[in-house]
Amino acid sequence: MATQRNTSLHHHITSVKKGEHVFENAFQAVSRMILGRDFDKVTVNGKSTFDFKIFREGKKHIIGMYDEINSFVSFIKDASEGGSSKEMAFVLVGEPGNGKTFLVEYLCSMYREFLSIPENRKYTFRFTGLDKLGSYGNIRTIESQTYEDPMVLAMNLQEMRADSEKYLARRYRLSDEKLEEWYDNYRPLGACSAYIWNNIREYTDGDLEKMLNFIEIVPVPLVESLGTVTGKYPAKDKITSSAVDLLGEESIQRLLHISDTNNPYRFDLRRGALARVAGGGIHFSDEIFKNKKDLVQVYLGIIQNRSVEIDGYKWPIDTLIVATSNNSEFNRFLAEKEEAPIVDRCRICYVSHNTNYNLQSQLTAYAIGSEEKTTLTGDTMHQDPNLNYGASVAVVLTRLPRSEKLTPIETLKLAAGEVAGEKSLKTLSEVIDTLNQEHDITKRFGQKGLGQRNLGRSIQLMLENTETNEGKCMFGYDVFHSLERVILDYVSEANDRAKFLDDLKIAKGLYRERIMTEMFNAYMDEPLAIRKDVMNYVNMIIGIDAENLGTDKMWKYKNPQTGELQALKIDERYINSVEDCLGLKTNEQKDSFRTSIRKIYGQKISVKPDYDFMDNLELVKAVTDVRLKSDIAGSGSLIGALANRTNEENQKLYDRMIETMLNKLGYCTTCAQKTIEYFCTQVDEN
Repeated sequence: MATQRNTSLHHHITSVKKGEHVFENAFQAVSRMILGRDFDKVTVNGKSTFDFKIFREGKKHIIGMYDEINSFVSFIKDASEGGSSKEMAFVLVGEPGNGKTFLVEYLCSMYREFLSIPENRKYTFRFTGLDKLGSYGNIRTIESQTYEDPMVLAMNLQEMRADSEKYLARRYRLSDEKLEEWYDNYRPLGACSAYIWNNIREYTDGDLEKMLNFIEIVPVPLVESLGTVTGKYPAKDKITSSAVDLLGEESIQRLLHISDTNNPYRFDLRRGALARVAGGGIHFSDEIFKNKKDLVQVYLGIIQNRSVEIDGYKWPIDTLIVATSNNSEFNRFLAEKEEAPIVDRCRICYVSHNTNYNLQSQLTAYAIGSEEKTTLTGDTMHQDPNLNYGASVAVVLTRLPRSEKLTPIETLKLAAGEVAGEKSLKTLSEVIDTLNQEHDITKRFGQKGLGQRNLGRSIQLMLENTETNEGKCMFGYDVFHSLERVILDYVSEANDRAKFLDDLKIAKGLYRERIMTEMFNAYMDEPLAIRKDVMNYVNMIIGIDAENLGTDKMWKYKNPQTGELQALKIDERYINSVEDCLGLKTNEQKDSFRTSIRKIYGQKISVKPDYDFMDNLELVKAVTDVRLKSDIAGSGSLIGALANRTNEENQKLYDRMIETMLNKLGYCTTCAQKTIEYFCTQVDEN
């Protein structure tokens, strides 16, 4: 039975030799997928690390997780180069809701996409015309149960490996290097494929050309729902789960056809989750340590031997095994000392929560959702421009452990790569190193705190609030009430609860400072008014010592952001007022502060020309206070003017500010009025 030329084994081997198809194992494929793309160098918590671009693509991509991704990439690279990692599984351990499962599922979807490119496609083979052999009943075609690569069949064409090597070298004129490269990924045929191939050999009296007529090459399906190439096995309860779910079992249906009881094809491997990903796929075991002991033992055998074994029959598999587990299950598992061998076979990677509040704003956007929200009555729901900031800062503060060397706000700012007064990133990395010495994982940096699910719950609580629905707006300050509710309802440990509630107070203080800035911008009728004034101060202290400064105190400088020449009048009274607000009394203190600002400017501007000092909260607050005082004799009187609108002038000011907030700052009527109302109260002042 002659098959079409393009489905013949000969055609496939020739394509691999020409480089039209690839023959590689799962580790090499994943490694090529990741390292074949660009990557950058970034600094995270004071240490430089790599940022792989492939994880940052698409509408909903991975945010942060730099260390975890780096660990995974080096694990894969080591395994692809034949290191000890190829006999291990990669296990992500961490608190619930910190993105472990999301990371693995993202990796799986990337891999399916990668394999859909024609030259990366995975192929397997099927035996056809089996009705001629007589012992297979009505079964005419049998596909390789473990999706073996056609090249595995090619390397096992003859009974002895050496004979197959000689045949391939002679038939395809292979160099010794090429042959060696192929045989680096050698593995024997699975039990049923080897048995059927032997039957065919007997039927054709060992005539290889006739034998090859029984072979047809087919692509491996990439449909996610079939669980081929990327498959997931979630931990089930103790009664319903069994090794059958992973390995497969004897098939009654096949026994009705197969007359030869020794035939290993009587076992249906595709019933298990492993066989479907055995041809260079990724097997994802969710909550691996939740499985009962005997199933974890099955995993031990699979990870170590890379083969499915049933009743003494073996099917070698080529699979990357990735698993997840939460801290409590993992600790419980570790406590049972006799389970040490499985942990020994795993590369454990502890996943921390995201501790960078700037990156958290993207995760918060995921939690809020990209779809347009509507009220219960179907009206469009508006989102307060300060909601994301308030929520992000609050959840990140809960994830930062307390330290004697840094205040919570300093830790928050340094973890986001921002300026924190005199404290440097070196201090933060010292704090992290000390914490990471802890044996108890939950005491390490970023391991405890409110996760993404808790943030999602707080957004849900906000949305079901009557006030939110009536005002048709998700007001920023309300997120603190719903986060408080979540902490009280879902955090079981008393110490954690107390710390998180304390963190919430600090977050409210930061929110208040942001509102002060927003009100100043609204008062000045310009979205970036405060930013302009902060940069004016910075440029003035740089220009104050300039040689070309005339008596008129006009200083000309080149703006690094636009490259244009600009003139600035240096106002020493303004400089001194800002520094007084910062509590700098003596000339030495002022000089020291100015030097530190110039130093920061010098470091940042070369890397980030649009750096604007807005992360320096103390400076922003001082500039805001000075401007409010000089414009309307203090923020107190602006509060007074906005709170007491009995006279016409105050009402005009209020209306003008509301108009600016609506038209230029992205507020709606509800959140504009509520924000002004909040500004007029004295709550949450740090």
